[in-house]
Amino acid sequence: MIETTQVPTFCALCVSRCGAMATVADGELVALHPDPTHPTGRALCVKGKAAPELVKHADRLLHPLARTAPKGAADPGWRRITWDEALDTVATRLRALADEHGPESVVFSAASPSTSATSDSVDWVIRLRRAFGSPNLCAYMELCGWGRYLASVYTYGASVPGEYMPDLDNAGCVLFWGYNPSVSRLAHATSTVAAHARGARLVVIDPRRAGLAGRADHWLRVRPGTDTALALALTHVMIEHGWFDGDFVRRWTNAPLLVRADTRRLLRASDLVPAGDPAHYVGWDEMAAAPTTYDPARGRYTVDEARLDLFGTCEVATATGPVTCRPVFDLVAEQCRRMAPDVAEAITGVPAADIADTARTLWESRPVAYYTWSGLEQHSNATQTIRAINQLYALTGCFDTPGGNVLFETVPTNAVDGAELLTPAQRAKAIGVADRPLGPARFEFITGEDFYTAALDGRPYRARALVCFGANLVMGHGDSERGRDALASLDFMVHADLFMNPTAEQADIVLPVTSAFETEGLKVGFEISQEAQSLVQLRAPLVPPRGEARSDVSIIFALATRLGLGEHFWHGDVDAGLRHQLAPSGVTLERLRAEPAGVRLPLTTRHRKFAEQVNGGPRGFGTPSRKIELFSEVLLDHGYPPVAEFTEPSLSPRSRPDLRERFPLILTCAKSLWFCETQHRNLPSLRGRAPDPHVELHPETARARGIAQGDWVQVETPHGNVRARAALTTGLDPGVVSGQHGWWQACAELGLPGYPPFGPDTANLNAVLRQGPSDPISGSSPLRAGVCQVTRADLVSSP
Repeated sequence: MIETTQVPTFCALCVSRCGAMATVADGELVALHPDPTHPTGRALCVKGKAAPELVKHADRLLHPLARTAPKGAADPGWRRITWDEALDTVATRLRALADEHGPESVVFSAASPSTSATSDSVDWVIRLRRAFGSPNLCAYMELCGWGRYLASVYTYGASVPGEYMPDLDNAGCVLFWGYNPSVSRLAHATSTVAAHARGARLVVIDPRRAGLAGRADHWLRVRPGTDTALALALTHVMIEHGWFDGDFVRRWTNAPLLVRADTRRLLRASDLVPAGDPAHYVGWDEMAAAPTTYDPARGRYTVDEARLDLFGTCEVATATGPVTCRPVFDLVAEQCRRMAPDVAEAITGVPAADIADTARTLWESRPVAYYTWSGLEQHSNATQTIRAINQLYALTGCFDTPGGNVLFETVPTNAVDGAELLTPAQRAKAIGVADRPLGPARFEFITGEDFYTAALDGRPYRARALVCFGANLVMGHGDSERGRDALASLDFMVHADLFMNPTAEQADIVLPVTSAFETEGLKVGFEISQEAQSLVQLRAPLVPPRGEARSDVSIIFALATRLGLGEHFWHGDVDAGLRHQLAPSGVTLERLRAEPAGVRLPLTTRHRKFAEQVNGGPRGFGTPSRKIELFSEVLLDHGYPPVAEFTEPSLSPRSRPDLRERFPLILTCAKSLWFCETQHRNLPSLRGRAPDPHVELHPETARARGIAQGDWVQVETPHGNVRARAALTTGLDPGVVSGQHGWWQACAELGLPGYPPFGPDTANLNAVLRQGPSDPISGSSPLRAGVCQVTRADLVSSP
């Protein structure tokens, strides 16, 4: 008789971490279903439902492997080895390289937690890297995370919207920009549908009519890479009509601070009189027609903020004579005025009337909650785009208010990422920090472009080894061939994963990893709401590990002990590490194991935390001025614009008119509903629904080229061509086409082919896209706004 059990769990395959109920029969995972009692469990996507296929797939890596053939050989000559041999080899090689070339010569890498189960282990990967002494983590931050987590630091001093999440349950208006939660975070999609049903307005800004765009009150079809222009135009309309929260802007942004016309820098109290404090800023008291100072340490002006002027020009008497000044807000208004809706329409393709109507909705339907995604992060102007949207959102006054973007209360835990383990001297050696001092490397994340340069060109020093946990760098970054060459040039590489892939094939040692359904995984808070954040859940193993596969966490702890770092990893005791992490919460590991549905703590959201009184003044924001910085002297000091401004994408028909005749179309790309980035095309239930790579075209564009639905076509860029089937849609501008990245896996069960990562038969879009010219601040690659031509592939037979 078959013994069947239902086990509460959550799917870890992407950032949504959807609550689920697993059906296990005689030790085999047979189904995964939504669990509506879980705060993220209203629905489960097709990828989660395919979990049983993932677990039992015949191509899973089951044993540690060692390369026997030289790099570049057609057959790596994999030899099965023991775990002891694998870990000892890895530890010996890494320690030798660190001793000879410094620990910074070893780069660590991990798959993005947004599109993989790496959330179980990423903090432990970071702890291992820091304990080892390397400042270098290559984890796609410039492509997936920069806009949500780090770029906003220069405006809010915090991760917005990455940590300050949209309060969808209470929002009056939901703004999704470059974000399709139906594909990227299903828990957000279901919450948004519920919000819309109760009357909240929905604004979607995306080049494609995809997901929730079909039901939006406003869908703005923006030309890829021109989002900054659109944000500035929306802001202009709001300022012109007085549709902004003047009290919030005066009290909580640096809009009233004066900027000198001669130096373009913020006026300081020490400019007024020699004895003035150079740390104090200056605003203009409109009532007294005189300057007034602002002390960032106390977060206070010498007059009430209601008296502060936001517009116009003033003459300020300084120690060296009169100086013409303007408030920051006046400079912002001027910048936005240059991008009036009629000007923006010509740039973005969004009608001026739609821009005005959307601005009205954003104001009249407050509170506004917003979220962005990688649709804004894979551009050469990514940082300015985020600055412009951050600025727009500040005008609404909805920050950290009910229905806005809120930092929900979190369960107290001990951090385990080991921030204290890396010395400042080592942190300063991060690859790329000298060229982009405010970019990801400042935060110990290095870009793929900079990693490849260090490996191949030795700049700023040679990257000699890679410790990789699940990151398919060759397929996930642009310049795929350069990525392959960079990995091949390393002295040593170890890769841990579920399946062999084009990145793992370059490794010296390959380690088999369990799926998320075969191992425990601790999740403290599920982000999307206060209810979700209050839940602590330890995902139970549903089935035994396949073969000799081990979890990432167990591999990290075992490797740490062999590297002589055991004191930082509880001498290899994973449970002891988890107990340390949980200690402040009062929730024990034993209780979590006894309650697989998780433990809910009674937490209450505190709103407007920036206004809380601390040491005699408001808490403020984590910026130099303790205000939301519409004008950033940090950016100015490094040669970047202090106020958000639009720059044309580095690869577009406008910026490269020399390419326009041969490559008249704009090429963007988007996530597939059926796959997590470069994964899962080997799973029959998913591949059967999307058997071939697709490129989306408008019917008019296809008709002009003699292309019909389903035809095989070639998508040609200045760097080569890839093959795909034509998918016709009116949800794109006729001048834009949209491809998919990540195609390489075969699906033997359905007889569907794989594709080479490079070469004439490739379907790998990143093989014909480059990592540059990249964003000057973040190094974000222009993967979503290039140029191309699409032609019928009459001479290419379908596979």
